[in-house]
Amino acid sequence: MIPSRALIAPLSLAAALALSSCAADSADPSAATAGGGSGEALTVQASFYPLQYVTERVGGDLVQVESLTPAGAEPHDLELSPAAVDGLRTADAVVYLSGFQPAVDDAVAQAAPEHALDAAHAGVEGEEAHSVEEHGAAEDSHSAEAHGADAHGEEGHAEEAGGDGHDHGGEDPHFWLDPERLAAVATEVSHELAEVDPDNAATYESNAEQLTTELAALDEEFTEGLTTCQRDTIVVSHEAYGFLADKYGLEQVGIAGLDPETEPSPARLAEIGEVVEAEGVTTVFSESLVNPKVAETLAAEHGIETAVLDPVEAQADENADYQQVMRDNLEALRTALDCA
Repeated sequence: MIPSRALIAPLSLAAALALSSCAADSADPSAATAGGGSGEALTVQASFYPLQYVTERVGGDLVQVESLTPAGAEPHDLELSPAAVDGLRTADAVVYLSGFQPAVDDAVAQAAPEHALDAAHAGVEGEEAHSVEEHGAAEDSHSAEAHGADAHGEEGHAEEAGGDGHDHGGEDPHFWLDPERLAAVATEVSHELAEVDPDNAATYESNAEQLTTELAALDEEFTEGLTTCQRDTIVVSHEAYGFLADKYGLEQVGIAGLDPETEPSPARLAEIGEVVEAEGVTTVFSESLVNPKVAETLAAEHGIETAVLDPVEAQADENADYQQVMRDNLEALRTALDCA
């Protein structure tokens, strides 16, 4: 029996609806793209390299991260153009460190981005802020005052610097030199990205957990590598290594204070010379982005070596990421401190 024309039309319509329903059901909800399914990567502005590194690792292919601080530039001296400030306003998220770059603090306040993560909460303030006052000679056996200098040379250095805004309020902001604190920021970044892009929250969390595992291994390498050393005093270009020193039982003596541009006084250089002689220091550490002239002169006067200890404020070599630079730092420290 040949079906009537009246039956064919309803059957065709039902088949079409069924096919449409199957196609819709076949879409995998877990394959949602960033930006609420728009297919475009989230745009994230990071204020300088360590935060860029963490955000790139946590966001993966789902984010496009731009650093406000150009590669190889000194982040302390950053100035932002009106276009850069506008970029903060239009970004899906912003990751910055308050108190480290005054220009960024001002720009974030002006742009008022909807999603802005201040890494200070998890990094600097994760356990306690690393400040000059809290780590003075009365509380810290690794203070420079024990060798004839003030706790971090801060009062003298602030005067010499002329108060140019780089003293960070007396607090050392370089928390990322403690890998565990940087891992805490990775977790916060994953939460922030998940707020912007909830469909991919599980991916951000997984990426943060992977990075945390890697940073825990890096921390263990430092702990083991610096356990059996002949010395524990490091003479550095500027006092960027407070978190690293506290974490691994080292004593930091800075040619300059927290401001890397400070010109040390003759009295300060004489104090450091006394430390070099008293502690048997073999190396004066310079930095990748700071003029090494003073460090080299000091080393030459005492017949000792110079080496680079990178504060990882910026990526000086695009082929060496945060973890590689930190491992290079570890080897430089082990050599200078004569570690077994």
